[in-house]
Amino acid sequence: MTHYYQQFYEDLKLTGKSNRTIQTYEKHLQKIERYYNKSPEQINEEEMRRYLISMKDEKQYSESFFKQAISAFRFFYGHILEHADWKTLKFIKPQKERRLPDVLSREEVKLILSHVRVPRQKAFLFTLYSLGLRLSEGLNLQIPDIDSSSRMLVHVRAGKGKKDRYVPLPQATLDVLRKHWLTHRHPHFLFPAPGRGENRSSLALRPMPFQSVQNVLRLVVRETGIQKWVHCQTLRHSYATHLLEAGVHLRLIQEYLGHTSPKTTAQYTHLTPQAQALAISTINAMMGDVI
Repeated sequence: MTHYYQQFYEDLKLTGKSNRTIQTYEKHLQKIERYYNKSPEQINEEEMRRYLISMKDEKQYSESFFKQAISAFRFFYGHILEHADWKTLKFIKPQKERRLPDVLSREEVKLILSHVRVPRQKAFLFTLYSLGLRLSEGLNLQIPDIDSSSRMLVHVRAGKGKKDRYVPLPQATLDVLRKHWLTHRHPHFLFPAPGRGENRSSLALRPMPFQSVQNVLRLVVRETGIQKWVHCQTLRHSYATHLLEAGVHLRLIQEYLGHTSPKTTAQYTHLTPQAQALAISTINAMMGDVI
C-alpha cells in the first residue's frame, strides 16, 4: 500500500465515511489499477476518462455503481493528489436512476430462507428482513440494542444519515436471536465473525463480513430460480412493502426505515398492487355515498 492509499483511507475516515463506503471507494481504485496495470497515482486524466467511458459501454454497470466510481475518483484525484483542475471531475454528473426496486413476495422470502443451510446466515437474513434493516445495521447489532421487555423494540444505532431509531421487535425474531446467541455467547455482538474453523465467534473483534452474507444470498436466490435482482437491500424493500400491504401507516413505515424524507418511503405505494387495490376500493366506497 502506497502512502497515497494510506492518506486516502485516513482522510475518508476523518470525513465520517462508513467502513463499507471506504471499502467501496478502495474497490474502485483497485479496479482502475488492474485496468491499466499501474498504480492509480500514475494514471492521468485522459486515462481516467477512457476508463469511465468503458464503464458506460459495459451494460452490467448500474448508474449507482458508476456514481460510486466518480465519487471515489473525485476524492482520490481531486483531494489526495490535488488535481482539482481536471475538467472530467468537474463536469461529469451521472443521471439519477428512477427504476423501482424489485420486491419479494412473502412466499419468496420464505422460499429463500428455507434454502439457507448455514444457521447463522439464516438467522441473520431473517433478522434483516423482519426488522427492515440495512446490511451494516444488521451486522452491527449488539446485545444492549435488544429491548425484550414489554416494549419489544430494537435500538438501531447511527445508521445511514446518522440518526438512531427504534423498530418493533417481533416475538419470532426475538426467539431466533436468542437461539442464535446460544451458539456463540459473544459478550457484545449478536452476529460475530465466525473465525477460523468457525468456532471462535465468542472471541471475535468484529461482526460477520458483509461479503459472506451477500454471497450466500446470491447463491440461494440462484438455487430457488427466483427471476429478480435480489440483494440484502431487497429484504428491506420487501419488509416495507409487506407492512404497507398489511395496512401499516406510511408515516410509521418511514420511522421504522429511518427515512428522512417521506418521498423515499412513498415509493413503496407503487410496488404493491394490494395497496393500490385497497385505495381504489376505499375511494369508490367514499364517493358512492356523495351523490
